[in-house]
Amino acid sequence: MRIRLCLAALPLVGGAGLVTLSAPAATAVACTDLDVVSARGTFEPGTLGFIVGDPVYSALRQKISGKSLSSYKVNYPADLSPTSAAQGNADLVNHVRSQAASCPNQRFILVGYSQGANVVDNSIGISSAGAVVGSPIVATIPAALEPRVAAVLLFGNPIRAIGKSVTGVYQSRTIDFCAAGDPVCESGGGDVGAHLGYRDDADAAAAFAAGRV
Repeated sequence: MRIRLCLAALPLVGGAGLVTLSAPAATAVACTDLDVVSARGTFEPGTLGFIVGDPVYSALRQKISGKSLSSYKVNYPADLSPTSAAQGNADLVNHVRSQAASCPNQRFILVGYSQGANVVDNSIGISSAGAVVGSPIVATIPAALEPRVAAVLLFGNPIRAIGKSVTGVYQSRTIDFCAAGDPVCESGGGDVGAHLGYRDDADAAAAFAAGRV
C-alpha cells in the first residue's frame, strides 16, 4: 500500500490507454550524435518526465559539448496496468533498433525513472518481473547495438528493492540512484518524498554520461 501511495503521489495525466504489447512503428528522427531515450515514471507528466527526464536532458545539453543531441520519450502508458512496463520495453527497443538502422553513427543514452527504470532494465536484459510495476522481458537491445549505448541513467529503480541491479556488459556504463528511504527502490523504505526528489541528481547523472561519450 505504501508503494502504491508513493506512485499515486505523482500528478495524474490522462490518455494512457494502450492495451497490447505491440509497439507502434518507430519513426527515425534526425541523426544526431546522441539520442537520449527517456522512460518516465508512473503517471509522471512533462515532455520527457518532469521529475527526471526533462532536468536530465537539460543537464546533458549543458555537460556534453561538441556533440548534437536529440531526445525520445518512450511511448507507453506509465500506469499501474500489468502490461505497462512491457509495452515500454517493446517501444524502447523498437526505437533504438529503428534509429540505429537509420543513423549508423548515432549512440544512445538511456534514462529511466521509477517504472521507467523497469522499462530500461528489461531493455538491457535485466528482468523487472517481481518488482513493483515490473514485467517480464519482452524485447532486448540486440547484442550488435550494445556498444552504441553510451550510458544508462536510472533513478528510483524498483528492482533494487528485490535485491537486483544492473550487471553484465552494461554495468560499468550504468549509474543507479536510490535515495535513502525511497520505498520504490529500498526494501523497507518509508519516505515517499524521497522518491520524488531525483531532480536534484540530474547534474550528477549528466556528468556521469558526459564522461562516457
